[in-house]
Amino acid sequence: MQIVGAIASKWRFSSIPNIEESNFNKILERFYGLGVKGLTKENIQNSLDGRIANSTAPVIVKINIGTINSKDIPGIDDVINRIKSLEGRNSYTKETISHMLKKVDQEEVRYISFEDINTRGLTGAKYGQSHSKKDTWGIYAYNKGVHFEESDESIETSRGGSHGVGKIASNAASDLHLMYFANCDEYGEQHLGGTVQLIEHMFNQHCYRSTGYFADQKMENGTSKFYPYENKFHSVFEKKTRGLKIIIPYLRDEFDNEDEIIKTVCDSFFISILDGRLKVYVNDHVINADTLENYLKDSRYYIQEISDMKKVFTPLYVKTFKNEMPKNIVVSNGDKDFHFKLYFKYDEAILKGRVAIVRTIGMKIEDFSVKSYATKPYNAVLIGDLEEDGYLKSLENESHTKISAEDIKDLKLKRQATRFINNLSNAIADIIDKEMKKNNPTDGVMDTKDLLYIMESEFKQDLSNAYGAVKINKGKQVVKARDVTPKTDPKKKGTKKCTVKLKNTGIKRTRRNNPTGTADELQESGTETYSVSPNLVERLILKNNEFIQFNFKDISELKNTTSCNLSFNIIDGMGEEYKNEFKLKENYSAVIDNNTGSSCVIDNESIKNVSIKDGVVKLKLDLKPYYNRALKFIYYVEV
Repeated sequence: MQIVGAIASKWRFSSIPNIEESNFNKILERFYGLGVKGLTKENIQNSLDGRIANSTAPVIVKINIGTINSKDIPGIDDVINRIKSLEGRNSYTKETISHMLKKVDQEEVRYISFEDINTRGLTGAKYGQSHSKKDTWGIYAYNKGVHFEESDESIETSRGGSHGVGKIASNAASDLHLMYFANCDEYGEQHLGGTVQLIEHMFNQHCYRSTGYFADQKMENGTSKFYPYENKFHSVFEKKTRGLKIIIPYLRDEFDNEDEIIKTVCDSFFISILDGRLKVYVNDHVINADTLENYLKDSRYYIQEISDMKKVFTPLYVKTFKNEMPKNIVVSNGDKDFHFKLYFKYDEAILKGRVAIVRTIGMKIEDFSVKSYATKPYNAVLIGDLEEDGYLKSLENESHTKISAEDIKDLKLKRQATRFINNLSNAIADIIDKEMKKNNPTDGVMDTKDLLYIMESEFKQDLSNAYGAVKINKGKQVVKARDVTPKTDPKKKGTKKCTVKLKNTGIKRTRRNNPTGTADELQESGTETYSVSPNLVERLILKNNEFIQFNFKDISELKNTTSCNLSFNIIDGMGEEYKNEFKLKENYSAVIDNNTGSSCVIDNESIKNVSIKDGVVKLKLDLKPYYNRALKFIYYVEV
């Protein structure tokens, strides 16, 4: 295949007979969606993969964000000329090209760089486009969708990378899809390469592929080969110590976020940092084993109240990993058993339970949610050995953010992966159950007759205080509502007052997904769902029972209603509602309607056919041992 480039150009694009593909590489959009978190994680993972074998020195990654004059970017005019020649053939490419064209006239541009130290760097750069497995420069610089494989199987297994798409993460962070890589090998030889991801295009009356390479071109034995340039460029592109440096000019505005980079370093690599295998500099910040917890305790980066931690759990993970003895668990995929260490902590202040799944290089893959245990009060860290690590690696998605069976094509391997993930969830669930039972022991049978009598008396007393009574013969009473007609204060004309202060209570019709049928069925039957004001609810937890009373006496919408269905959603201290995370059957062993003494049926996350007697609902719920007593709810009534 002929490789063509303008004589003075430092960039090379492969010529093609005609344009067949009119879209940008789809991987660009996926990594763009991951943002600066995905960019940071990908590049640090690559640095950890490049560590020097048998070295005890930590891998050092220096992340710098700054500004550079556009004229100091190598070969930038050639890239801009190509961009100006692009022709969009659909709305997405037209929009992307338009965005690029708005950026090309900047005199100064933002950039980010990732430089690693105590790493091997790339080998064989001087041989250029070599196909030797020993020459990693040729594989990294001029191939897409492949990665260099280590000859040492144990090192290869522990590597984070496997999909061969990591370089494009850096292209996605640039407004021009542009990135460079500076290399210094073990002999001190320094070279600079780069890639730009465009679309197939016409330029100087020739058609070209979408990918351009910052490379020299030479003919050898009738074959054209790429060679890197010796690195004699601007200081931003220098790499004088052994290792690799990624430089991304025209940094996207949404990626220019120092705080998010610092949090990503802590979130994804806390294990390798605590173990002393990784040290990261972010501009003037230093994140290592001695400073990590300073960032975790800083409210600028992390929520400090455990009960408010809803999406990020790193401070909990670090405390658990440092303070808890690991539990050994075995997880099978149906063909083989895998052995893991689980650092586990039970704490009733935790509202959402998650497990950090960590690879042996010290990189967290995901915050794993145990099936049906998302709201249990625990957190954990899971780590395996090399064999386990290799299997987890086979289940990772390309952005290293989740283990999944979705992308596995082989049906047998897919079934094994699904079984493994389910068994992992079950194994951790067993530990959660045991820990919750241990922390919520049963103290024997409790006689609740007196308790119920006291509650009943208190409820009647409350009603008596709120309502007037009229005596009839034989000393019996009937309740009569007090006169709450506004009366004029004779001392203050124009003002009114009430003999009884009205409470702000009520219910609100909601469009919440109704649990008992389709929208058409519900509309046809006239069913409505309302959220219930907290003022209408009284709740008491004693030992192994929860008592709930709803007072619908003054609710016109429920007048003459004799039964209803009830459902719950969790609500946190900030007022945020979590739908479908609380499972009734997993938390309650039985529900008793205290108006009738009969058991209620739980179906489709709703308590069915609860009686309303004199406008009041009374429930007694038997708690399972691992019920989280710290939870708060918003209640829904369906009538």
